[in-house]
Amino acid sequence: MKVSILATTLAVALGSVCLGTAANADPVDEALVIDGKPMISRAKAPEGHPFDEVLSGWLFREPETRALEIDSIENPGMLAVEEGETIWNTVEGTAGKSCASCHGDAAQSMAGVGAKYPKWDADSKRPIDIELMINKCRSEKMGAEPYAFDKGGQVPLTAYVKYQSQGEPVSIDLSQGEMQQWWDKGKELYYTRTGQLNLSCASCHEVSMGKHIRADHLSQGQINGFPLYRLKSGMTSVQNRFRGCIRDTRAEVPKAFSDELMALEVYVTWRGTGLSVETPAVRQ
Repeated sequence: MKVSILATTLAVALGSVCLGTAANADPVDEALVIDGKPMISRAKAPEGHPFDEVLSGWLFREPETRALEIDSIENPGMLAVEEGETIWNTVEGTAGKSCASCHGDAAQSMAGVGAKYPKWDADSKRPIDIELMINKCRSEKMGAEPYAFDKGGQVPLTAYVKYQSQGEPVSIDLSQGEMQQWWDKGKELYYTRTGQLNLSCASCHEVSMGKHIRADHLSQGQINGFPLYRLKSGMTSVQNRFRGCIRDTRAEVPKAFSDELMALEVYVTWRGTGLSVETPAVRQ
């Protein structure tokens, strides 16, 4: 009964958005500066993008939420980054290695890396993101068990690696391997309506971008800040958020790192081309 009521409520609310009856609200005209370092929160969209300009989700948040991100001392997501640094230097597995054993100082070796994933992985013949790259290193280089989805140190270690690219513009290479075909698949999924609510990603983050639905201000759904800290649920990985959105449409939820979600991650990452990596961003 509760599920039915919630589904009906969401359907009515989102239906109002799509019909244009929700309140409009522009993103704020402010510059995002983290610890004194300017971020690119507005960028010219790449060719073929549905928008002329890509906008960081930070521009759509409330003043209190925006304030948390601009100061790393206040940003609760930095606790995960600090935990990730500890994991980076911790020896695990049969090879007696840590991440630092091969990569040294992450501030140098990982600088800019997080802005270029997902990448094509020739071994698995599919794209992989930072989480899967970490698992590959753990199993092949460290002799350690790969992390289960969102378990163990996966989220904090990913946040630590991505943090080293904070401020770097997102830019993935679609010329690698079969990345373009995965981009095509991701685009198709982005516009496919699913679930009992018959919604697609584009229903909220393109058609209704900038509008208010209940207490939320709909952004472009950019993922340049992941892993990020959500005020309602703590540290959140990008595929966790994908699965949550799909669940909220009352559709069958794909498994983490499935072909569907990896294709979607490739496409949605591309949609944020030019925006700075904000990890760990803060959102509602």
